[in-house]
Amino acid sequence: MCSRRDIWSILDDLATHTLRLTCDELCPQILSGLSVAEPSLKMKSHTHLTISSASATGLIVLSCLSLASAAPVLQLTLAPRTHDGSFQSTNWSGYAVTGPSGSVSDAKGSWTVPAIQGSCPSTNRYSSFWVGIDGFSSGTVEQTGTDSDCQSGAPTYYAWYEFYPHPAFLINGLTITPGDHITAEASFSGRSFTVTITDTTTGHSFSTSARVHSAQRSSAEWIAEAPSSSGGILPLADFGTVSFSACTAIVSGTPGTIGSFGSSVQVITMVSNSGAVKAQPSSLSGSGDSFSVTWKSSGP
Repeated sequence: MCSRRDIWSILDDLATHTLRLTCDELCPQILSGLSVAEPSLKMKSHTHLTISSASATGLIVLSCLSLASAAPVLQLTLAPRTHDGSFQSTNWSGYAVTGPSGSVSDAKGSWTVPAIQGSCPSTNRYSSFWVGIDGFSSGTVEQTGTDSDCQSGAPTYYAWYEFYPHPAFLINGLTITPGDHITAEASFSGRSFTVTITDTTTGHSFSTSARVHSAQRSSAEWIAEAPSSSGGILPLADFGTVSFSACTAIVSGTPGTIGSFGSSVQVITMVSNSGAVKAQPSSLSGSGDSFSVTWKSSGP
């Protein structure tokens, strides 16, 4: 649990001392103290995707939550692996569509912001829901989504975007409420990626673009995630069930639903280190564009 020191006091400490702070310690102050998505308070941490399948086990370092820019920058070790078929992850649950390098130009989907179930425990817990390109078998991620967290004993909801390895940002212009219908898209055109997220319940939208060097454009994803801090994967907040719909991608110039990509579809179940299921994806709908993810346990 984080003390109630002002975020600027934390940054001052970071400037003069060597501290080890996890996202569990920093995020509540960042969320409460941040009024705009500005470069002076950037978000950055590392999400570790441990994958197990019949053929391979690997570690992909992704990115999702936050660390102030005044903090020391950690050196990342990227060890991407390719995978086939269904597999298990310690932090992802949902679906991915894979393709050759340079083949994925769009990923789009919708979901309803899930409410935290019951009362928040005394320890912080987190859950992220997003659409993106890359990260399944590569070292960059272009993504945007929402969080349903338990922070300082209270449910907390917000939207964010990230062009990893660039830092992530909260989206101040979107006020997220449980039950809101969200549509998100990550696309590539020319030399730039664009992420767009719209709260169709409120009518508010946000879009931004960036270049991401070394992006492979080899996968599209629709994911429920247990974010990570420098200390490892954080406990997964009980979000009940999140429903994804209208999930489409463009791969090698061909548009289609998740299910239309056949053997390139990867279904991902989130499990704990001991193998217990943390979040279970459903089968795809008959139309191939919808599924749900149900919380099972907090892990990690």
